[in-house]
Amino acid sequence: MSPVARAPQASPLVTPEWLAQNLGRRDVRVVDGSWHMPQLKRDARAEFVEAHVPGAVFFDIDAIADPRTSLPHMLPRAAEFSRSVGRLGIGDRDRVIVYDSRGVVSAARVWWTFRAFGHDAVAVLDGGLPRWRAEGRPVESGSAAPKPRRFTARLRRSLVRDLAGMRRNLTTRKAQVLDARSRGRFAGTEPEPRAGLRAGHIPRSLNLPYDELYQKDGTLLPPDALRQKFEASGLDLDKPVVTSCGSGITASVLALGLYAIGRPDVAVYDGSWTEWGGDGDTPIET
Repeated sequence: MSPVARAPQASPLVTPEWLAQNLGRRDVRVVDGSWHMPQLKRDARAEFVEAHVPGAVFFDIDAIADPRTSLPHMLPRAAEFSRSVGRLGIGDRDRVIVYDSRGVVSAARVWWTFRAFGHDAVAVLDGGLPRWRAEGRPVESGSAAPKPRRFTARLRRSLVRDLAGMRRNLTTRKAQVLDARSRGRFAGTEPEPRAGLRAGHIPRSLNLPYDELYQKDGTLLPPDALRQKFEASGLDLDKPVVTSCGSGITASVLALGLYAIGRPDVAVYDGSWTEWGGDGDTPIET
């Protein structure tokens, strides 16, 4: 694959100031993509009902997913995504702004999901709901009841990797694999939060914990600092990259960071370690 062109592109992030100024536009749709690990016992939908950015709808990562697998929140089929997103009042020509209640975490997964289904008019609120509220901006309560719109999803396979593709990559080594999990989980010295998974990482993969991409206020690092982080992980920014994590959530944070420095082509391994570490037949390094 030839080196990636450094063509100018729109930032994948917007500020609270930008969102506040554009909330009233008919083609701007705000999406709460909050999600939490099960052991945290937090109800993201209930928290949305309690307080959200005015006009936002709730994107349920676990519900807008493939029901035919036991793996968590795998991408649904394109027709299912079209129906689900249309019911959220999002149309083909809308600009989607995603945020979450932690900062920039699960919102990145929703951002990547829209892009994986061919919708590039999507960005993440930098700093998320915490920054929005810290700046004293308004929130509202209650459930959303949007008017359905027509949304057409077409899967962009280049942005998604499955188990078969990851197995092939062990031999071809066409893409570098960058793992977003903690250094302890990557090395196999910390337990996995999900039961039944082996410890370690995909052979020859690199490690960059996703939480190293943030500034103290929860916003993403500026591009130059992001680039330094990725290069320090051992990544060659001129070669193909696939990101991975526990279940495809924080891998999307790495994909977002890479997009911010000019790499819109990065793929996410959808099943991530829940699939790879849960399969007794996949090779593992520690």
